[in-house]
Amino acid sequence: MAERTASVERNTLETRIKVSVNLDGTGKCDCRTGLPFLEHMLDQVARHGLIDISVVAEGDLHIDAHHTVEDLGITLGQALAKAWGDKKGLRRYGHAYVPLDEALSRVVVDLSGRPGLEMHVDFTRASVGGFDVDLFREFFQGLVNHAAITLHIDNLRGANSHHQAETVFKAFGRALRMAVEADPRMAGITPSTKGTLNG
Repeated sequence: MAERTASVERNTLETRIKVSVNLDGTGKCDCRTGLPFLEHMLDQVARHGLIDISVVAEGDLHIDAHHTVEDLGITLGQALAKAWGDKKGLRRYGHAYVPLDEALSRVVVDLSGRPGLEMHVDFTRASVGGFDVDLFREFFQGLVNHAAITLHIDNLRGANSHHQAETVFKAFGRALRMAVEADPRMAGITPSTKGTLNG
């Protein structure tokens, strides 16, 4: 299989972001965003997805974190889409259940070529580590729109917002890892009866 890496740079008046990914990595995360809790979550995606992720993000954090988080989701989505290319020979679908103490989350992903997000997480607190948990939806919406994937996120139970968030991101990493794996029985074949996964 060809090397599945990509780098994307996105600059606006609000943010300057560079993201690099390696779908066949070892789970390394080098993320500098100015948002420590978000970096902790991205580390979960990398570690559990075995995807190397590098992020350098500078945004208007003096206003709030919204633009930085949303634009990071957009840029990461673009990098992922570029890295997996035409998706021939991939499993396409991935799913994972991940517990952490009292919390349990399920994430299901389809590299469908069509953006769609169903996210059902009732966080028990409004912020964790100074991070506004409402912004997780903005992150995933940006990622879904620009990776063109269908993503279902369900926190099935949880009393601690840190645990809820961590199970979501770990499960996302695990589900993504499954979806981008090569399926030896689908070598050279697009996993769709339409013959394309471009919408």
